[in-house]
Amino acid sequence: MKKINILLAAICVVLTMSCEGFLDVKPSNSAAAETSITTAADAKVIMNGIMSKMTSSSYYGRNFIMYGDAKGGDFAIRSQGRGLDALYTFNHSPSSNSYSGYWSQIYHCLAQVNNLLINIQKIEEAGNSTSALLVYKGQALTLRALMYFDLVRLYGKPYNMDKTALGVPLVLEPLDASSQPSRATVEQVYTQIVKDLTDGAPLLNKTKTNGYINYYANKAILARVYLYMENWGGALAAAEEIINSKVYTLYTNNNWVSSWTAQYNTESIFELAILQGEADLGSGSLSFYLRRHGHGSTSAMGWFMASDYWLERMNQDPDDVRWGVMDYDESYKDTDVYRYGSCYKYSGSTTLAGDGKGSSTAVNIKVIRLSEVYLIAAEAALASNSKDKAVTYLNAIRKRSPNLAPATVSNITSDMILDERSKELFAEGHRFFDMMRLNKTITFNDDFIFPMVVITHREKTINRTFHKTILPISIDEMNANEGVRSQQNPGY
Repeated sequence: MKKINILLAAICVVLTMSCEGFLDVKPSNSAAAETSITTAADAKVIMNGIMSKMTSSSYYGRNFIMYGDAKGGDFAIRSQGRGLDALYTFNHSPSSNSYSGYWSQIYHCLAQVNNLLINIQKIEEAGNSTSALLVYKGQALTLRALMYFDLVRLYGKPYNMDKTALGVPLVLEPLDASSQPSRATVEQVYTQIVKDLTDGAPLLNKTKTNGYINYYANKAILARVYLYMENWGGALAAAEEIINSKVYTLYTNNNWVSSWTAQYNTESIFELAILQGEADLGSGSLSFYLRRHGHGSTSAMGWFMASDYWLERMNQDPDDVRWGVMDYDESYKDTDVYRYGSCYKYSGSTTLAGDGKGSSTAVNIKVIRLSEVYLIAAEAALASNSKDKAVTYLNAIRKRSPNLAPATVSNITSDMILDERSKELFAEGHRFFDMMRLNKTITFNDDFIFPMVVITHREKTINRTFHKTILPISIDEMNANEGVRSQQNPGY
């Protein structure tokens, strides 16, 4: 049987949501789906289901987060065969290790979003809309923008490299059985992303809304998108609106480490809930993949750990507060030297405290934090030649390394900001995408596992001209959808 594709995701959305318990109704066909949402309460149920699906292992629950650091040079591996090794080795082809789960899962989520939006539109046309329902419309538009932003970064070239290159199919409404959507350009996808964010923003609340998208989450995503588009003025304006609102506050050096043991903390602008018995991946979770091998369980994979290059950045200050979520990794078995390469952000703490649910693996995913917004503001301000602002925003995060001298207008560089992003956002899925958009060379810590493992599917050093920095469209999707059959990414 073919893997789920865009078309099947759209047709089967209502059925899969029902069987997962996300709908309190069970429509059996498209006609029923059109009338399945009639109130804000219905929309809330759908929205809860969408965000739960976003915590799948194929999306924010694990693989999408792992993608950014495994491919970006901030992670290294100790052995092959424990799981997700192809992300590090770039062993991808249309028929093997295509990681089509990204494509199918995100389009499945998009089908749910589009179903919600089309139902809200019908309610509006009937004159029965409410303010509460409009909030869910704003949330749906914002999530659709985030999902397309994630897809186009996986399957399309960086915006500033070639925005005329193929991106991904833009599916903005439920599909019928005859639909064969083809790929839009990178520029067309980004245009739709910005439109959805712009349309959604005025519908959203300007208060902290735990577990849901609010106005400031929308603006944070917009700031991130504009950064990738090198729209420096737009990125800075969106970031500063969040900072100046004071709805969120940065963690202090004293509470940065403990912040990972709590849900919806003062910095968390958008956070996806990981619930026990629903989205908790257990031994397949981020917690297990990043903690030390065997820590807390013989099933703990502990395969991905910090690279020597990331540790070198951190070793500039042994008192950096961010060491507090790191612990020694398994390499001590060979060297008798403790190497602090295991990350415990998704275990709550190095003692596996979790984040208040009684589980060390059911830890929420902090999708967007205020610290990232400060770093976006710093980068955008520097690119706009507003060095005073850039220094102020960078130093707000840089002070987490108390022994490092603050940046000044005379020495601040884009590389300083990039290094700070690496340290602050480690294991949060950003590094690879940062290196691609900034046209940087990535060097991998392959000697960490040599000669036990020899990497054959990429060189030790790559840049964004390497065709495997973009994923292939899977052979199953190519066979199922004639619209993309002639649109495979170059090199595959």
